[in-house]
Amino acid sequence: MYQKIKNNTSNLIEHTRNLKYIVAFEGIIVGAIAGFIAIIYRLALEYSEQTLKFILDYGNSHAWAILAWMVALIIMGLCVGYLIKWEPMIAGSGIPQVEGELEGYFKAPWIRVIIGKFVGGILCLFGGLSLGREGPSVQLGAMGGKGFAKIFKRINIEERYLMTCGASAGLAAAFNAPLAGAMFALEEVHKNFSATVLFSAMTASITADFVSKYIFGLDPVFNFAVQSAIPLKYYGLVILLGVILGAGGAFYNKVLLKTQELYSKFKWLKMEFRPVIPFLTAGILGFTMPQVLGSGHSMITLLGTGNLLLPGMVVLLVVKFIFSIMSFSSGAPGGIFFPLLVLGAYIGGIFGTLAVHSLGIDPQFINNFIIIAMAGYFTAIVRAPITGIVLITEMTGSFTHLLSLSVVAIVSEITAGLLNAHPIYESLLKRILKNRGEEPIVDSTDKLLLTMTVRRGSMLDDQLVSNIEWPDNCLLVAIRRGGREIIPKGHTWIRCSDNIVALINAKDTILINGILREMCQKGEL
Repeated sequence: MYQKIKNNTSNLIEHTRNLKYIVAFEGIIVGAIAGFIAIIYRLALEYSEQTLKFILDYGNSHAWAILAWMVALIIMGLCVGYLIKWEPMIAGSGIPQVEGELEGYFKAPWIRVIIGKFVGGILCLFGGLSLGREGPSVQLGAMGGKGFAKIFKRINIEERYLMTCGASAGLAAAFNAPLAGAMFALEEVHKNFSATVLFSAMTASITADFVSKYIFGLDPVFNFAVQSAIPLKYYGLVILLGVILGAGGAFYNKVLLKTQELYSKFKWLKMEFRPVIPFLTAGILGFTMPQVLGSGHSMITLLGTGNLLLPGMVVLLVVKFIFSIMSFSSGAPGGIFFPLLVLGAYIGGIFGTLAVHSLGIDPQFINNFIIIAMAGYFTAIVRAPITGIVLITEMTGSFTHLLSLSVVAIVSEITAGLLNAHPIYESLLKRILKNRGEEPIVDSTDKLLLTMTVRRGSMLDDQLVSNIEWPDNCLLVAIRRGGREIIPKGHTWIRCSDNIVALINAKDTILINGILREMCQKGEL
């Protein structure tokens, strides 16, 4: 994490000693703010989905209404396109934008993002685009945290922590999953297991989850009838499913990025006109295959009944895959979390059905395969296995699947890695930076404190400070170990799990952050 120097270095270091508890308390406030924003967004989406269903039902019995709805969809697509032109940071999921800002690449105008993301997200789900609520909820929560920091003039490092708190709280409120929200902050947003991040993210996530459950109740998001865990004798199938999901996740990432490139190759199709394509597609599908519209709740409900035949599962999977890719690649504001969980569920349903028919396993275990496949597909695409395991556990409200969830997530993670599939949000962030063609937004007059955790087997593990070739313009000022702070000297040993604190120039933030992350997390080749 980074922090501006307002007085002098000693005051800055002194202030950070109690930062864990300061941010944890502020995280409760930010969690309530993010939870409230996410709840309003979620309620608006539910009302939009109900209204959409009414419109489609009416159109099926009144031919003139179909034409009127198609015209309305074109108008909504143009409105979303111009919202993106007005504020480009609202395009897509929003998660890469949050990660990019925390890494110092750019600064988002929090008020404009909240307004644009909120309105744009509602229009997209009202139009039936295959997008999720979690990405916008994460970005809205992060901007809520940033707004709190700006209004109360928090210092730079607190602002970044509070953005993380808001992001984790947004995910918690979207899915009733506080632990997954905290894990997501560690594993995906920061990619660094910091005690301060964990503690503050937990306070924010739990607060947001409490507010969310007060409105929506205590029921988990998914309700699948599961009688027992998958027997150990079937774990060969679990491993095979993990391999399939890993390959499927790698394919999803590649197709998504290629489709974005395809949109950009149409020079005549300006950014503000691109959302019209999925909006019109949603209009056609709404009167032919309405199950694939929206984030996918109706598809999950249909799958959970157990009445869907294998050919129907395959058709819905293919159409949902294509429509989800088309919707997200257009730049429309919306997430990929829930749609990819739906795709994973259908892969698991198809796999389980085939296993029943060809191997004679008990049909009761089809739902088990559906549940674990969601975690495996999420892991292969996002490359965050712990978050995937915790998320599905919380969304199903059961620890019955913990072992099989873990196995399928690990196998899919390994498979995706062997196929050289990069984490989707990392790839999307690189694309945003490439398209912007801008230099990172930093103030060259500022100094920052950068904190990193030393991992076992990394280049810094079990090394003398004097033996390390530190980056230029980087001064090691403290080592935190087991609750105490060590002032480093040349003969000081750096140990696994130490938190090193370095003083750097703001203009060197991105370069030095990358170098230190490599040194702290990766071993020498």
